[in-house]
Amino acid sequence: MRWTVHSERSLYQDRWVHLRSADVELPNGDRLDHRLIHTAAPGAGLLVIDDGRALLIWRHRFITDTYGWEIPTGMIEPGEEPAAAAVREAEEETGWRAVGPVEPLLYTQPFPGLMACEDHLFRAAGATYLGPPADDFESDRVDWVPLAEVPTLIRKRHISAGSTLNALLLVLALRN
Repeated sequence: MRWTVHSERSLYQDRWVHLRSADVELPNGDRLDHRLIHTAAPGAGLLVIDDGRALLIWRHRFITDTYGWEIPTGMIEPGEEPAAAAVREAEEETGWRAVGPVEPLLYTQPFPGLMACEDHLFRAAGATYLGPPADDFESDRVDWVPLAEVPTLIRKRHISAGSTLNALLLVLALRN
């Protein structure tokens, strides 16, 4: 059942997001004023798996005031290929550079009921340590987390970010 958009108007815009209001008609004829959030650019992330472990960052998210493990992700710069952005973000946030092929893992829209946001997630089978992360403000620590611990970390809410969950659960499902 498709919703009909009668009009949209801008409420706020900056270099990161564009908040809009839409006059939408539901299939039953009801109308409502719905909010939409558009991100400025798509994101890219890289899940590096080596010896049964995933390269993750432990970070605080001030919006939800929570800590958790995440794969390194960030915005794709204008003219940048998604895979190159994923590799760049991983290197900046972890200090590790992916080795070998970087392969597409999945495409996800984390919250399509409210925001137009897309993540292109990739996978690499190993990395070389270059030094401390260039973006040292991104996380409290970087570590190789055993994939066998992922289900427990999810249950403890130590992994709750949507794109990270999608990537790790897909990798676990494909292993079985």
